Amino acid sequence: MNPLKARLAAGETIRAAWAGLGSPDVAEIMVRHGWPVVVIDGEHGIGDIENWVAMARAVEAAGGEAILRVPEGSDALLKRVLDRGFRSIIVPMVNSAQEAARIAAACRYPPLGRRGYAAPVVRGSGFGSVPGYALHAAAEELLLIVQCEHADAVAGIEALAAVDGVDMVFIGPNDLAGSMGLLEQLEAPALHAAFQRVEQAVAASGKMLGTITGPGRSWGQLAAGGYRLIVGPTDAQFVIAGARASAEAARG
Repeated sequence: MNPLKARLAAGETIRAAWAGLGSPDVAEIMVRHGWPVVVIDGEHGIGDIENWVAMARAVEAAGGEAILRVPEGSDALLKRVLDRGFRSIIVPMVNSAQEAARIAAACRYPPLGRRGYAAPVVRGSGFGSVPGYALHAAAEELLLIVQCEHADAVAGIEALAAVDGVDMVFIGPNDLAGSMGLLEQLEAPALHAAFQRVEQAVAASGKMLGTITGPGRSWGQLAAGGYRLIVGPTDAQFVIAGARASAEAARG
């Protein structure tokens, strides 16, 4: 079983940080210094699929768990990242139930979906060492998270959240605000009303909620509001904060 999926199924709230600098060493440092769940940002971060794999290996070697946010949700890319061993995936900009259903099908072998078959020779199956990988294990281990970050997604959130195969809906506040004409206005009442609609629809569907921290949305507030995956700082922010602090100390 995917350990993250098992922890979520047991009721745990997962707190994580982003890794976008493309460095396996930095990702490992994050795990060893307090961030055992790392979200590799393939959408806005540096690197390609083999770089993401190297980062995931570093995270796992340090005892952590990796989630990959892919840059987009095409069938071809989803097949490749699954083959390369990722089993917890965030797909950005999923704006309809139809799109969510297409993505869910792309991530599963027949008869549940249409993922292309190379199971015996891919990293996802342990290069053929995982019993029943294509028949059941791959689907059982998959943690599929779709991002709701556009007004169109909010408008159809009840149907989107109900899609079979979607485990979690992850609100992206910044892009959602932008789609509503409220870019960088993260405390706007209309935006928070959209959050509430998504929260209610996802709760009614029985699926899980995820998001990022932000103004008026602290770790504690989000956890109390039922969010199960909360992602906060980035590796770049860690470096910036450390550089600033050490520079100030050096200046006396």
